[in-house]
Amino acid sequence: MKIAIGCDHGGFAYKKELVAHLNKKGYEVEDFGCFSEDSCDYPDYALPVAEAVKDGKADFGILICSTGIGISIAANKVKGIRCAHVHDVESARLTRNHNNANILAFGAKIISEELMFEITDTFLTSTFDGGRHQRRVDKITAIENKYFK
Repeated sequence: MKIAIGCDHGGFAYKKELVAHLNKKGYEVEDFGCFSEDSCDYPDYALPVAEAVKDGKADFGILICSTGIGISIAANKVKGIRCAHVHDVESARLTRNHNNANILAFGAKIISEELMFEITDTFLTSTFDGGRHQRRVDKITAIENKYFK
């Protein structure tokens, strides 16, 4: 499984730890940056991660900024992306089960590294339930088709 990952300066330290965690678990990781704690803009990293997922070059994406909010908003501007801003394990499971989320976002100032690992592991090993949830995801896609030209 290939994971696209990106962050801004607020998520840089967490991203380094998460890449090591994912590599240890056998995932292939493509790191879209940033590559230092120098101030930078989260949309510059959300976009290539979202595009990699949208284009099928990665199975899932993970984004990290200080809160997880801005970077998730930016990713969700890409058609076909369902980026979930998550800060607990149950939400990570449910967003895969019910929303078929394809990108996970979280905030380095909001959760611990240990919780980040648990959330990520749960997200990546959970599956979409389909059924009635597919109908709802299809309605999200219909909204995208109406407004994303």
